[in-house]
Amino acid sequence: MTPPTPSPAAPLEVTDEATAIPAKSPAPKGSESRSPGRLAWSRFKRDRSGVISAYVVIFFFVVAIGAPLISKLYGKDPYTTYGMNQPGLLNEFSFPIKPNGGISSDFWLGVEPILGRDVMTFLLYGMRNSLLIAGVATLLTTLLGVVVGITAGYLGGKTDYLVGRIIDILLAFPQTLFFIAFWPVVLAIFVSPEENTPDWLTVTSLILVMTAFGWASIARLLRGEVLALREREFVEAAKVTGASPARIIFKELLPNLWTPILIQSTLLLPAYVTAEAGLAFLGVGLTDPTPDWGVMLQFGAKYYQDDITFMLVPGISMVIFVVAFNLLGDSVRDALDPKTKR
Repeated sequence: MTPPTPSPAAPLEVTDEATAIPAKSPAPKGSESRSPGRLAWSRFKRDRSGVISAYVVIFFFVVAIGAPLISKLYGKDPYTTYGMNQPGLLNEFSFPIKPNGGISSDFWLGVEPILGRDVMTFLLYGMRNSLLIAGVATLLTTLLGVVVGITAGYLGGKTDYLVGRIIDILLAFPQTLFFIAFWPVVLAIFVSPEENTPDWLTVTSLILVMTAFGWASIARLLRGEVLALREREFVEAAKVTGASPARIIFKELLPNLWTPILIQSTLLLPAYVTAEAGLAFLGVGLTDPTPDWGVMLQFGAKYYQDDITFMLVPGISMVIFVVAFNLLGDSVRDALDPKTKR
C-alpha cells in the first residue's frame, strides 16, 4: 500500500533554520534620529576649546553675580579707603608699601594708590557693572534687531527700502564719537551743574546708545535670511492654507533663524564689554568711585610707570573674558552649522 501524496493546494512547511527569515533586531542605542538641538550639543561637547571657554565665561558670570557675597566673606568692600584708615599700607608718596601693588594675605590683589581701596572687591563689582550693562544691551539689541529685520524682510517693498537705508546710516555712524558728543547734552538736560551725575542715568544712557546703534547689523543679517526663506515652499504652503502673517513669522520663519540670532548674540556681548570699558576709560561712561572695568584701566594708566599691577589686574581679566566669549561664539557657530564635521 503506497502512502498518500500531499495535495497540490497544501503549502509545504519550511523547517530549515537556514531559510527562516530572521526577526528584526532593535536598533542600536544612539542610532535613532536626533533633533538638530541634540546634534548641535553633541558637536559642541566634542569641541574642547568651546567647552573650556564656556566654563571660563560661566565662572566670570558667577563671580560677577556673587560679588556681594564674595565681598562679605572676604571682609572688604570697594568703597572703604583702607590705605587712609589703616597705617602701614601706603608710604609717604601714597603708594603701597608692599611690592606688586601691596598684594598680601589681607589684600589678595593689593590696594590702589592714593586712597588705598581694595583692588579685588573693586574688580568684582567692576565686572558686575560691566557685564550687567553689556548683558542688558545685548538682550535689547537682539530683540530690536530681530523684530526690525524679520519685519523688513517679510513685508518687503517700501518698508524694506526704508529700513535698509536706516541700517546703512547707522552702520556708517561713529558710535563712540556720537556718545562723547551726546553725553554733555544729556548732563545739561537731566543734571544741574551743582549735582553729581547719578549712576542710573549713566547706565541707562549707555544701554540706550548701544541698543540704538547695535541692532542694525543683526537686522541686516536677518533681513537677508527672511528674504530667502519667504520664497520657500513651506512658507507658500502656509500662505495657501490661510495662515496669518504672525503665524508665518513665529511658526515658519523664526524657528529657522535661531542659529544666526544666537551666533550674533554671543559675538555681540564681548564687543559691548570692551565698548563700555572704552567709554569709561575716556571719562564719558561710569566714573570713579563707581566700580567698573574701564574705570580701573583709567586709574591704572596713571600709575603704570610706577607699578603696572594696577593695570594688569583689570586688563588681564578683561582679555581673558573677551577671548573666552569670542571662542565660545565660534564654537557655538560651528556646532549649529549642520555642515560641520568633527
